[in-house]
Amino acid sequence: MVDNEQAANSTADLVLLTGATGYVGGRLLQALEQRGVRLRCLARRPENLRARVGENIEVVAGDVLDAETLPPALKGVKVAYYLIHSMGEKGSFEENDRRAAENFANAARDAGVERIIYLGGLGNEAETLSPHLRSRQEVGQILRESGVRVLEFRASIVIGSGSLSFEMIRSLVERLPIMITPKWVMRSAQPIAIEDLIAYLTAALDVSLPESRVYEIGGANEVSYAEIMRVYARCREIRLRMIPVPVLTPYLSSLWLGLVTPLYARIGRKLIESIVHSTVVQDQSALQAFDIKPMGIEAAIQRALINEEQAFAETRWSDSLSSSGSLPTWTGVHFGTRFIDSRSVDVARPAEITFQPIRRIGGDTGWYACNWLWHLRGWLDLLVGGIGVRRGRANAETLRVGDTVDFWRVEAYEPNRRLRLLAEMKLPGRAWLEFEVTGTGETSTITQTAIFDPVGLWGRLYWYAVCPLHHFVFSGMIHNIATAAEAIPERDTGSAEIG
Repeated sequence: MVDNEQAANSTADLVLLTGATGYVGGRLLQALEQRGVRLRCLARRPENLRARVGENIEVVAGDVLDAETLPPALKGVKVAYYLIHSMGEKGSFEENDRRAAENFANAARDAGVERIIYLGGLGNEAETLSPHLRSRQEVGQILRESGVRVLEFRASIVIGSGSLSFEMIRSLVERLPIMITPKWVMRSAQPIAIEDLIAYLTAALDVSLPESRVYEIGGANEVSYAEIMRVYARCREIRLRMIPVPVLTPYLSSLWLGLVTPLYARIGRKLIESIVHSTVVQDQSALQAFDIKPMGIEAAIQRALINEEQAFAETRWSDSLSSSGSLPTWTGVHFGTRFIDSRSVDVARPAEITFQPIRRIGGDTGWYACNWLWHLRGWLDLLVGGIGVRRGRANAETLRVGDTVDFWRVEAYEPNRRLRLLAEMKLPGRAWLEFEVTGTGETSTITQTAIFDPVGLWGRLYWYAVCPLHHFVFSGMIHNIATAAEAIPERDTGSAEIG
């Protein structure tokens, strides 16, 4: 139940958020900012966080392993979120977590903090837990022993685009159509969607807390890891077969994960050591204390994929690649399941002239590089029952959303600025080709981006097989488009078109 007076004051009290640069902390930061909470963030490198938060959010330097940095950060704080753990770091993460919790608990007590909200892990305390789960529960105990009231959430794996567990499941299903599975994939879990976890964490500001309390939280379904992978495969329309074997230990499984997933073997081993224990909710009191109805596993996976789609649609690859300070390799960069090949070139012409060759692409104009390869690809598409390049385009000069351009369809179009084509040829996945022209005055920049969202192992193999061709085709295309634009007299603005 919510304490009404406390709820009225929850946005007025100063709240400290630790772990704001992490996966859960970053999502919570956005939720608290939208709610209008007076927020201070603790970061070891505050300069990396300041650019990502609003003007009203205070960012202070501090390190939970350095006790002297904590009193200034906790001064005036009423509620503190503790979202820190050392699983991904070298050395003894258990000792680091223990020392960090002791430093923070003592500093919070001395500063007069009234409430600590901590995110731990589910696991039956009567069992011999993995070092990771044991450490997470020990941290909660250390925080409570300080005398500050602690609201501890214990959760199973988190499902959301970018979460460690979700990325592990995604990589296994996408890369292994036939999977040799150890016994741990049959262990039960109660995965929680990141949206529901953030809802619990924000609601913890308002819930009545006369004394320290542990709440176990999870999604609507109790499922095995094998079932989670099957649900993901179904959502992505991937055929998945599993062959159980008894010989894969957590150590061997972590090395195997290091080969087929983005996880470091060190993190993978600690994660699997936790997975071998059932992580299900035994105490249902959170459902009565909070007005939250967690979603099931299929809805959580669908939400993760939808959120990724939205982030993908809003991304400008020129910004993300230039901010990284390095060019992509010949295989491109990754965004979720997608492979990205993005290239840019400057043109000594205004944007409205530079865009003219782009809007004329395809049909009789061709593709500005290796046209014979494009026709070969169209012929191969016809052989497998596709549409080939025979459709051409309806008008050589103008485009509208929904128009066909050979075996592409116009998905987005902004005159003199942006063209986005969706592939309609036969593919083991989905593909887009996007052109964007930016700039003011007499110069402009073309950014050309090829995006491929593979389905399963065959989709990934297809991308790697055509990558050498992409290097020649896409490199030649963007440079020839720039050359064609520079050959247009500046007084020629082309025929009028309707966007």
